[in-house]
Amino acid sequence: MRCATVDADGERLWGVIVEGGFVALSPDFPQWPGLRDVIAAQGLAEVEAAAIGRAVTHAAFSYAPPIPDPGKIICVGVNFPDRNAEYKDGQEAPPNMSLFPRFASSFTGHGQPLIRPPESHQLDYEGEIAIVIGRGGRRIPASRAYDHIAAVTLCNEGTIRDWVRHAKFNVTQGKNWDRSGAMGPWLVPFRDAAQLDDVRITTRVNGEVRQDDRTARMLFPIRRQVEYISTFTTLEPGDIIVTGTPTGAGARFDPPRFLVPGDVIEVSAEGIGTLVNTVEDEA
Repeated sequence: MRCATVDADGERLWGVIVEGGFVALSPDFPQWPGLRDVIAAQGLAEVEAAAIGRAVTHAAFSYAPPIPDPGKIICVGVNFPDRNAEYKDGQEAPPNMSLFPRFASSFTGHGQPLIRPPESHQLDYEGEIAIVIGRGGRRIPASRAYDHIAAVTLCNEGTIRDWVRHAKFNVTQGKNWDRSGAMGPWLVPFRDAAQLDDVRITTRVNGEVRQDDRTARMLFPIRRQVEYISTFTTLEPGDIIVTGTPTGAGARFDPPRFLVPGDVIEVSAEGIGTLVNTVEDEA
């Protein structure tokens, strides 16, 4: 099942993507205004049952981020061995993960343009897998972490590179420009460890492979991410963890290869799909 949030006929709807288009299910579940509410109510199985045999309701629509209103978006930085080496600072991987927040307004949906601001043309791509928390908790042990995941999706964690260097110890400014990143196209319900433990993730720019790695090589596996993050903050249904990007971002080329208007970026992962976005300058 592929659950999506879309805009169609002047409405924001949620439902499922099927062959031929979109099936709107939100009118059938008024108690759940969005997919975050579905997840909080443990309702994905009910939605899946309701989708069986349904006809397409919309052939024309545009994608929004699957969960447009997450409570928290927490991103894991420098989470692949080669990515750590890219920094060329002579340091081994740290004992604990690097984390930073992103705001919902910094993401757009599948098929939409990433926006390059006039203040900087150093817009970069980072292809990643994101997990959506389904059952909340605090101090969740790694052995039970997967019990708390409802769904998985894809993320292009777009970054304005020079703005991550505006202060000594944080990257928040460079990570939160409006519509600089994307999430989607849809949510795939999480069913078992095979969906996360050793999954290939790739990023292509204009058809050229730029990033290519497997989740099995993460410095901090997703189970550990849930455990560590839930130590200091309560994870709630609908919260999102963006799990880390492989080596190959544009900033690490010599010279750097930042995104420009007209570029097409494709982030793909086995079992999830492909998130596609273009680039436009801010109007």
